[in-house]
Amino acid sequence: MNQLFKKSATITALASLMLLCIICYWPGLHGEFLFDDFGNLDALGALGPVHDWASFCRYITSGHADPTGRPLALLTFLLDARDWPASPLPFKRTNLLIHLLNSALLWRLLLALGHLAGQDKSRPRKAALVGAALWALHPLLVSTTLYIVQREAMLAATCTLAGLLAWLHGRQLWLQGGHKPRGIAWCLIGLVAFTFLGALAKANGVLLPLLALSIEACFPEHPFSDKPKAPTAYRRLLLLFAGVPSGLLAGYLLWTGARGVIAGNVISGRSWTLAQRLLSEPRVLMDYLQLLWLPRPWSNGLFNDQYVASTSLLHPLATLLALTTLLLLLCAAALLRRRQPVLALAVFFFFSGQLLESTSIPLELYYEHRNYLPALLMFWPLAWWLADSRTLAGVKLILLISLPLGLAWMTYLRANEWGHSDTQALLWARINPKSPRAQAYAAMVEMSKGLYLSAVNRLERAIADYPADPQLAFTLIDAHCGTGTVSAQVIADATYTVRNATLRGSVYAAWLDHALSLANSGKCLGLGLDDVRRITEAGLANPALQAPGTEQDFTFVQAQVELAQRQALLALKNFKHALDIQVRPDLALRAAATLGSNGHPRLGLNMLDYYISVSNKAVVADPGMPHFHAWVLAYQNYWPGELKHLHDQLLADAVARHASP
Repeated sequence: MNQLFKKSATITALASLMLLCIICYWPGLHGEFLFDDFGNLDALGALGPVHDWASFCRYITSGHADPTGRPLALLTFLLDARDWPASPLPFKRTNLLIHLLNSALLWRLLLALGHLAGQDKSRPRKAALVGAALWALHPLLVSTTLYIVQREAMLAATCTLAGLLAWLHGRQLWLQGGHKPRGIAWCLIGLVAFTFLGALAKANGVLLPLLALSIEACFPEHPFSDKPKAPTAYRRLLLLFAGVPSGLLAGYLLWTGARGVIAGNVISGRSWTLAQRLLSEPRVLMDYLQLLWLPRPWSNGLFNDQYVASTSLLHPLATLLALTTLLLLLCAAALLRRRQPVLALAVFFFFSGQLLESTSIPLELYYEHRNYLPALLMFWPLAWWLADSRTLAGVKLILLISLPLGLAWMTYLRANEWGHSDTQALLWARINPKSPRAQAYAAMVEMSKGLYLSAVNRLERAIADYPADPQLAFTLIDAHCGTGTVSAQVIADATYTVRNATLRGSVYAAWLDHALSLANSGKCLGLGLDDVRRITEAGLANPALQAPGTEQDFTFVQAQVELAQRQALLALKNFKHALDIQVRPDLALRAAATLGSNGHPRLGLNMLDYYISVSNKAVVADPGMPHFHAWVLAYQNYWPGELKHLHDQLLADAVARHASP
């Protein structure tokens, strides 16, 4: 009866935690899509809606992040929509459900780890529930849970938790129960199958074997007497399926780091070298730890482009202090792993979980969502201490109640901010006054409300600090357009910015396409086709923007400007030039369709014929999922079918134009 009561109490407490999470996150479910959501979720409709097996194969292989393309995450997006654009609510709702699932899995993992600590049954139960609650209700995780595209990070955590549970179950069957075949099977399911699944969600999934080794280091296998050879066999299995993958990963990161440091050049699209990134990450990790242990309702959010890279151990001095502190933490964990395994494991788990995104791979320096998986065990040591009622029982009881409720309140406030995109943008701009992205985003929100002069003032202040930022320059033109007219000086400044910019990416093509539409429509006084052409030529003249993709974007816009200026033959020439930079069927189709829709179907046919003549020089897809996606499209005869459809339409238009009086 007592056991049944304890089980019922645990289920009730866990259900209460889930309900509290739902209440805290509920206001945020009504927010909008943000930033990277658009660049990833548009795959739902990029090649048509996902409505049959052929379209499913095209979609599920269309991922471009990581060599795997993250198909597991893409698969779950189909739960929420099968075309694009779509409503954000179903996506955010599914993210919340995954967060609840991860919270339950974490509770189960902490319970299993607590039993390894050799304590009585009540303390592991209480510590598991409190540790899971402190993680689930932490406000820092809002920017992962409610940022739709970060479902990838959440699913990697799901697979990691499930994999560790499966491995621990197999470990127990083998080492304590003596069931070697079943134990091996469960260990392989955990270490191999779930690592593979995790990698299909996000590259962080490959950290599962290393995290298992962290647990093994703090809670070594239990000896048993009936099969003395089993521990040796178990260690061999662990070496093969956890040690070897972890060693290969460490070797890859060391090789990448050494190669980048020796090269010494500024990373493409970044403002720092790889050596500077490696120096900066200890500061970043200390900031993460501060956000985890000193939580607050609001933080930098998604804007961290203002984060200044370290240039040496002493510039800034915080670099040396952070590096020293982190090394001391790791050394202390190594020394205490036998006496304080719970504390040591939390330290090892955090740093192991950060290994991929906070070392030598040249990602952006700082993002809050990178803590979702590494912080899973962060609060277990505190929960373990609180669960021991033998000392300071009154103080611990107060903390057991106040800490989860305090975190819940902060999470509710932050989720409420995520549910109101307009106020969220202005808040982020106040918190990040030196972030060009935050200021540009806030200005866009102000413009959407008709506050064009406020947007102009905001952008001019930001441009004074970041004169070479193209997003600020482009958004300033839009703001001036909203006030009634844009001056020649503002356009000249934007042209200068593009000529001297170092940032690559899609910002140029996206804005120039928008500017071309404004110039054609006459809706922005002072912005004409010649202005768009001069900005485009500035981009083509900038050596820092000569990457094939960016150069192709500028050349394509240049052709569009010429077409709008009734220079169709010159436009055709530059469309072909753009295609020559990177021979791609989608670009050829777009160019031909643009020519046709502007009254030149025969030139569109000429463009298609030219593509066919150079199609043998088509860009070879990158290894991994992009290559497989290209194979799927070829197998389905997708591009030839699209080419034939457009060819027939253009031919019909040409015949109709010829036949018309």
